Amino acid sequence: MSQTKQFSRRELLQKAATGLGAMALTSSVEAGRILNFWQPAQSQYKLAPKHLKPLKLKGRLKQSACRWCYNKISFEDLCKAAKAMGLVGIDLVNDRKDWETLKRYGLQATMVSGAGTIPIGFNRLEHHDKLVQDFHANAKAASEAGWKNVITFSGNRVGKPDGEAIDNCVVGLNRIKSIAEEFNVTICMELLNSKVNHKDYHFDHMPWGVEVVKRVNHPRVKILYDIYHAQIMDGDIIRTIRDNFQWIGHFHTGGVPGRHEIDDTQELNWRTVMKAIADLGYQGFVAHEFVPTKPDPLDSLREAILLSDV
Repeated sequence: MSQTKQFSRRELLQKAATGLGAMALTSSVEAGRILNFWQPAQSQYKLAPKHLKPLKLKGRLKQSACRWCYNKISFEDLCKAAKAMGLVGIDLVNDRKDWETLKRYGLQATMVSGAGTIPIGFNRLEHHDKLVQDFHANAKAASEAGWKNVITFSGNRVGKPDGEAIDNCVVGLNRIKSIAEEFNVTICMELLNSKVNHKDYHFDHMPWGVEVVKRVNHPRVKILYDIYHAQIMDGDIIRTIRDNFQWIGHFHTGGVPGRHEIDDTQELNWRTVMKAIADLGYQGFVAHEFVPTKPDPLDSLREAILLSDV
């Protein structure tokens, strides 16, 4: 690990939530991701020439990388490297001033802010009016920029029964599906683990989320299937993807244990997983969301891109 501090997603979330009174709605130490939650740390990181050498990829999968995992690298340099490495875009780019930088490099924001935070989502009716309002504004901004995917969350349980939470999510997503259609965006509800990283999060098992999107039954309402989180909670990744492919709109990667590189230090055979996704004819994005442990984080990203190029 570099001496330059590399914050984990959890640390970033905790820092973002400090002082936000709304977060008092949950007792979880995971106060939640606020999707404009951080500014990249100043660093002395310099791009190496090897990271600007173009990769020749098959391109069966459209790969991107999550911005927060590379917070020691300036956004400009990350875009330069991403373009050379064959990525189609960057995920979770929520500072809109960075959107023009993406466009200059011919990249996309493959997932941006939609509605809610990890603890505050559609599972509680009292949040719906604000979530709908935020979604309209964010979907409009994404559409005007040409981006296709926006993120949302179930919210934390805080004692809410599963069945009632499903009903509430269906009500809320039914309110915004016409907005998603109007602005030509897809809203993706993220599956997260409640065992290690996001205690009390409601959508922590795939059948729960599938029930929600099945009942909404709209092409603009999908699941963000985060394979790192899904492996912790359920495993059986390839069968789950195949059985529920029509409900999945986006993928995140990350090695288990630790959410580090998707290499042979992790318990999944990631190349086999990627081949299974590609063989289904998937046309969306696969975003790498692992925290690199190598001294140069772009070495890890380059290796993941090549491994995933099936």
